[in-house]
Amino acid sequence: RPKAMKLLKLISSIDRRALAPVFVIGALGAAACGGDRSATAVPKSETPSRQVRVVAAAKTEAARVVSASGTLAADDQFVLGTKVVGRLGEIAVDLGSRVKKGQAIARIDQSDYRLRVEQADAALQQSRVRLGLPASGNSDKVDIEQTSLVRQAAAVFKEARLSHDRMVELWDRKLIARAELDSAVSQLAVAEGRYQDAIEEVRNRLAMLVQRRSELEIARQQLADTVIVSPIDGAVSERQAAVGQYLPAGAPVVTLVRTDPLRLRLAVPEREAGLVRVGQTVDLTVESDANKYQGRVARLSPAIAENNRTLMIEADVPNGQGALRPGSFAKADIVIAAGQEIVTVPHNSIITFAGIEKVLMVVQGKTVEKRVRTGRRIGAQVEVTEGIFAGNQVIVQPGNLVAGEPVTVVN
Repeated sequence: RPKAMKLLKLISSIDRRALAPVFVIGALGAAACGGDRSATAVPKSETPSRQVRVVAAAKTEAARVVSASGTLAADDQFVLGTKVVGRLGEIAVDLGSRVKKGQAIARIDQSDYRLRVEQADAALQQSRVRLGLPASGNSDKVDIEQTSLVRQAAAVFKEARLSHDRMVELWDRKLIARAELDSAVSQLAVAEGRYQDAIEEVRNRLAMLVQRRSELEIARQQLADTVIVSPIDGAVSERQAAVGQYLPAGAPVVTLVRTDPLRLRLAVPEREAGLVRVGQTVDLTVESDANKYQGRVARLSPAIAENNRTLMIEADVPNGQGALRPGSFAKADIVIAAGQEIVTVPHNSIITFAGIEKVLMVVQGKTVEKRVRTGRRIGAQVEVTEGIFAGNQVIVQPGNLVAGEPVTVVN
């Protein structure tokens, strides 16, 4: 108490005017601390919800496929060249020309080859006449004994044999000298030799006749070879010679490609290579054509490529109308199973960022992010292989929505 009394006396001795500002500040502080808080607090603003449209993931039946990309190639390619030498007198095709099997492509000047045919034909006629055959004809059958050369030699040989026999009989009777008998023996031997020589000469002429006929056939074949014909139905991919150019044997004239069917070469990843079989259907599209085409797997490589771990396959693609061209890039789906159920969502509901695919769903008025894995695109729909199920509601065209934002479904 003595201390309190001393304090009161001290305060009373201080000038009250000097203490007035202190009381005012204290009053304001008290009002700020203990006054009505509702009058001075700043209300917190709430984020407005955005309107969104949702759609249910659908269950669809679709074929199970293996997707790959590749290149269309010609089924066969031929470089047509000349079999005979000569000057190119005519060429009937150019780049892009379509040709049929057996169609004349080009022609070598035939003048020299016609003369060779006439020469060979004349030599053949000469050989036939020497054998006693008609100058013209296809039959080369000859009776050697009936040819004039052999019949003449045979007559001389017969006469010599008869003369020899008479001389032997006269010698036995001791009516002629030994010299006359020896002369008859010699003449018989000479006549026999000439007879054999005549037979060999006829055989030689027969062989010559065969040779002359072969020469005529060769000359005719060379004349025919002056015309270059197409061995396939196809198209000209390159022209390599011009009219008037002198061409050696084997010189290229045009390059042909078979365009129906085409070969589609695809590289299938190793993990899916075991699903591919010969005969499976292949659906394909090319960059320059919106139409869809179809082929079938025809050949499989026996080995996996080590550099990229893919299996090379070939499919035959019909191209009767010529709409597809060799060298085109193609995207293909190999149908490995039909009627498989899949889950699809609209393609504009998928959000892709940094290689991660996801969709947004609405749970209790807020967006929820769900990671998914997609498959192939079917029209405006995208297959979802993992992450959601049929019936799940996903936001269509989410724009810049992120997880946790309040939304209102309008459909």
